[in-house]
Amino acid sequence: MKLNEGVEAAIHCAAALAGADGDATLPASALATQFGLSPSYLLKHLQALSAAGILESVPGPAGGYRLARPADRITLFDIVVAVEGPQPGFRCMEIRRRGPAPLPASAYPKPCGINAAMLRAEAAYRAALRREKLSDIVDEFVVGADPRVVERACAFAARNQRPQKPSNNQRGKERR
Repeated sequence: MKLNEGVEAAIHCAAALAGADGDATLPASALATQFGLSPSYLLKHLQALSAAGILESVPGPAGGYRLARPADRITLFDIVVAVEGPQPGFRCMEIRRRGPAPLPASAYPKPCGINAAMLRAEAAYRAALRREKLSDIVDEFVVGADPRVVERACAFAARNQRPQKPSNNQRGKERR
Protein backbone atom coordinates (compact mmCIF):
# COMPACT_ATOMS: atom_id res chain seq x y z
CA MET A 1 0.00 0.00 0.00
CA LYS A 2 1.37 3.38 -0.97
CA LEU A 3 0.76 6.21 1.45
CA ASN A 4 1.16 9.89 0.70
CA GLU A 5 4.52 11.39 1.76
CA GLY A 6 2.50 13.66 4.00
CA VAL A 7 1.80 10.72 6.33
CA GLU A 8 5.51 10.43 7.15
CA ALA A 9 5.77 14.19 7.67
CA ALA A 10 2.69 14.22 9.89
CA ILE A 11 3.97 11.39 12.09
CA HIS A 12 7.41 12.98 12.47
CA CYS A 13 5.86 16.34 13.35
CA ALA A 14 3.51 14.79 15.89
CA ALA A 15 6.46 12.95 17.45
CA ALA A 16 8.46 16.20 17.61
CA LEU A 17 5.51 17.95 19.24
CA ALA A 18 5.28 15.14 21.79
CA GLY A 19 8.77 16.20 22.90
CA ALA A 20 7.79 19.81 23.61
CA ASP A 21 7.54 20.84 27.27
CA GLY A 22 4.08 21.17 28.80
CA ASP A 23 1.84 23.31 26.64
CA ALA A 24 4.69 24.78 24.57
CA THR A 25 4.22 25.02 20.82
CA LEU A 26 6.55 24.58 17.89
CA PRO A 27 6.20 26.81 14.84
CA ALA A 28 5.35 25.19 11.52
CA SER A 29 8.33 26.92 9.91
CA ALA A 30 10.74 25.26 12.36
CA LEU A 31 9.15 21.85 11.77
CA ALA A 32 9.44 22.34 8.00
CA THR A 33 13.11 23.29 8.33
CA GLN A 34 13.86 20.38 10.67
CA PHE A 35 12.47 17.82 8.23
CA GLY A 36 13.54 19.54 4.99
CA LEU A 37 9.99 20.16 3.81
CA SER A 38 8.31 23.02 2.04
CA PRO A 39 6.49 25.14 4.64
CA SER A 40 3.35 25.37 2.49
CA TYR A 41 3.34 21.59 1.94
CA LEU A 42 3.75 20.88 5.65
CA LEU A 43 1.16 23.46 6.66
CA LYS A 44 -1.49 21.60 4.68
CA HIS A 45 -0.81 18.46 6.72
CA LEU A 46 -0.59 20.28 10.05
CA GLN A 47 -3.98 21.83 9.31
CA ALA A 48 -5.41 18.38 8.56
CA LEU A 49 -4.05 17.11 11.90
CA SER A 50 -5.61 20.11 13.63
CA ALA A 51 -8.97 19.55 11.95
CA ALA A 52 -8.85 15.93 13.15
CA GLY A 53 -8.24 17.01 16.76
CA ILE A 54 -4.71 15.60 16.88
CA LEU A 55 -2.96 18.97 16.96
CA GLU A 56 -3.98 22.31 18.33
CA SER A 57 -3.01 25.49 16.51
CA VAL A 58 -2.15 28.46 18.71
CA PRO A 59 -2.42 31.74 16.77
CA GLY A 60 -0.19 34.76 17.04
CA PRO A 61 3.47 35.62 16.56
CA ALA A 62 4.48 33.40 19.49
CA GLY A 63 2.04 30.64 18.52
CA GLY A 64 2.55 27.38 16.75
CA TYR A 65 1.33 23.81 17.08
CA ARG A 66 1.07 21.41 19.99
CA LEU A 67 -0.60 18.08 20.59
CA ALA A 68 -4.31 18.45 21.29
CA ARG A 69 -4.35 15.33 23.46
CA PRO A 70 -1.78 13.15 25.20
CA ALA A 71 0.55 11.17 22.92
CA ASP A 72 -0.72 7.90 24.41
CA ARG A 73 -4.17 8.76 23.03
CA ILE A 74 -2.94 9.32 19.47
CA THR A 75 -2.48 6.34 17.17
CA LEU A 76 -0.89 5.98 13.78
CA PHE A 77 -4.38 5.23 12.49
CA ASP A 78 -5.55 8.65 13.70
CA ILE A 79 -2.72 10.35 11.82
CA VAL A 80 -3.08 8.30 8.63
CA VAL A 81 -6.83 8.97 8.46
CA ALA A 82 -6.29 12.68 9.12
CA VAL A 83 -3.87 12.92 6.17
CA GLU A 84 -5.23 10.31 3.75
CA GLY A 85 -8.92 10.37 4.60
CA PRO A 86 -11.14 7.53 5.82
CA GLN A 87 -11.66 5.78 2.48
CA PRO A 88 -10.15 2.32 2.06
CA GLY A 89 -7.02 2.08 -0.07
CA PHE A 90 -8.65 -0.41 -2.44
CA ARG A 91 -11.83 0.51 -4.24
CA CYS A 92 -13.47 -2.24 -6.27
CA MET A 93 -14.68 -0.95 -9.63
CA GLU A 94 -16.39 -4.24 -10.52
CA ILE A 95 -14.32 -4.66 -13.67
CA ARG A 96 -15.30 -8.33 -13.67
CA ARG A 97 -18.67 -7.17 -15.06
CA ARG A 98 -17.11 -5.33 -18.01
CA GLY A 99 -15.72 -6.56 -21.26
CA PRO A 100 -16.97 -7.43 -24.71
CA ALA A 101 -19.86 -9.64 -23.60
CA PRO A 102 -21.10 -8.30 -20.24
CA LEU A 103 -23.50 -10.47 -18.28
CA PRO A 104 -26.48 -9.22 -16.29
CA ALA A 105 -26.07 -8.42 -12.61
CA SER A 106 -27.88 -11.67 -11.75
CA ALA A 107 -24.77 -13.58 -12.95
CA TYR A 108 -22.86 -12.11 -9.99
CA PRO A 109 -24.89 -13.05 -6.88
CA LYS A 110 -21.81 -13.04 -4.62
CA PRO A 111 -19.63 -10.04 -3.81
CA CYS A 112 -16.35 -9.84 -5.68
CA GLY A 113 -13.88 -12.19 -3.98
CA ILE A 114 -10.96 -9.91 -4.75
CA ASN A 115 -12.73 -6.97 -3.13
CA ALA A 116 -13.55 -9.08 -0.06
CA ALA A 117 -9.91 -10.21 0.29
CA MET A 118 -8.60 -6.67 -0.11
CA LEU A 119 -11.04 -5.32 2.46
CA ARG A 120 -9.96 -8.03 4.94
CA ALA A 121 -6.34 -7.04 4.42
CA GLU A 122 -7.22 -3.37 4.84
CA ALA A 123 -9.06 -4.13 8.09
CA ALA A 124 -5.98 -5.96 9.44
CA TYR A 125 -3.73 -3.06 8.40
CA ARG A 126 -5.99 -0.52 10.08
CA ALA A 127 -6.20 -2.64 13.23
CA ALA A 128 -2.39 -2.72 13.39
CA LEU A 129 -2.23 1.08 12.99
CA ARG A 130 -4.75 1.47 15.83
CA ARG A 131 -2.40 -0.45 18.14
CA GLU A 132 0.57 1.82 17.41
CA LYS A 133 0.51 4.77 19.82
CA LEU A 134 2.51 7.92 19.24
CA SER A 135 3.82 7.71 22.81
CA ASP A 136 5.25 4.22 22.17
CA ILE A 137 7.01 5.41 19.02
CA VAL A 138 8.55 8.34 20.90
CA ASP A 139 9.60 6.10 23.82
CA GLU A 140 11.18 3.57 21.45
CA PHE A 141 13.03 6.39 19.69
CA VAL A 142 14.46 7.78 22.94
CA VAL A 143 15.62 4.33 24.08
CA GLY A 144 16.74 2.82 20.78
CA ALA A 145 18.04 5.58 18.53
CA ASP A 146 21.63 6.68 18.22
CA PRO A 147 22.27 9.16 21.06
CA ARG A 148 23.34 11.80 18.54
CA VAL A 149 19.94 11.60 16.84
CA VAL A 150 18.12 11.85 20.18
CA GLU A 151 20.27 14.83 21.18
CA ARG A 152 19.53 16.51 17.85
CA ALA A 153 15.77 16.05 18.38
CA CYS A 154 15.94 17.32 21.96
CA ALA A 155 18.02 20.33 20.93
CA PHE A 156 15.52 21.12 18.19
CA ALA A 157 12.62 21.07 20.67
CA ALA A 158 14.51 23.14 23.25
CA ARG A 159 15.61 25.71 20.67
CA ASN A 160 12.25 26.15 18.95
CA GLN A 161 9.52 25.59 21.53
CA ARG A 162 7.45 28.55 22.58
CA PRO A 163 6.01 28.49 26.11
CA GLN A 164 2.23 28.98 26.22
CA LYS A 165 -0.53 29.31 28.74
CA PRO A 166 -2.21 25.96 29.48
CA SER A 167 -4.84 24.98 26.93
CA ASN A 168 -8.50 24.61 27.79
CA ASN A 169 -8.29 20.83 27.84
CA GLN A 170 -5.83 20.87 30.75
CA ARG A 171 -3.62 18.24 29.18
CA GLY A 172 -0.28 19.65 30.33
CA LYS A 173 0.65 17.02 32.89
CA GLU A 174 -1.22 14.25 31.06
CA ARG A 175 1.08 14.50 28.02
CA ARG A 176 3.97 12.62 29.57
